[in-house]
Amino acid sequence: LASILKIFYWIGARYDPSLLLQAALMIAVQVLLLHVALQNRPPPPATPFAASDPKSPHHVGFQRPYKFWQWRSSRPYWTFLTYFTVTLLCLQVLVGGSKFYISTQGYVALAIEAILPLPQIIANQRRRSCIGFRVSVLANWLLGDAFKMAFFFLKANNEVPWAFKACGL
Repeated sequence: LASILKIFYWIGARYDPSLLLQAALMIAVQVLLLHVALQNRPPPPATPFAASDPKSPHHVGFQRPYKFWQWRSSRPYWTFLTYFTVTLLCLQVLVGGSKFYISTQGYVALAIEAILPLPQIIANQRRRSCIGFRVSVLANWLLGDAFKMAFFFLKANNEVPWAFKACGL
């Protein structure tokens, strides 16, 4: 969702093309990964979303409204992504010229990206365990973010909007 929003944000903000390319590549990779994940799910009794089952030892204490992103069928995933993209396209046509809309869109896109680790952090804290989480993942994640922040702040000619910098921080 964040990368789709960033594509539409680029239409109004015209930020650095390398960041646009990164968003497009992320969409392609994540769509491919979603397809693979949906094709290779375990059968319903052993759902990959056991954390939402109150009887599960991995239960995190809440249920998503309408079981959002926990659907058993593959179709709702693709339907949601299509509606989301078409809605953004319509909004772009209707209010895409508004600086407030474009700025809000950028901050929402980048805030989604910035808070992505929070559900995992909350789940780990509630379970009081980080079993299965590799230190190398954390190290690479932090190193990647450090390079990204350096790019945001050292890029010449203000080609990176403040939304990237604020949400990156």
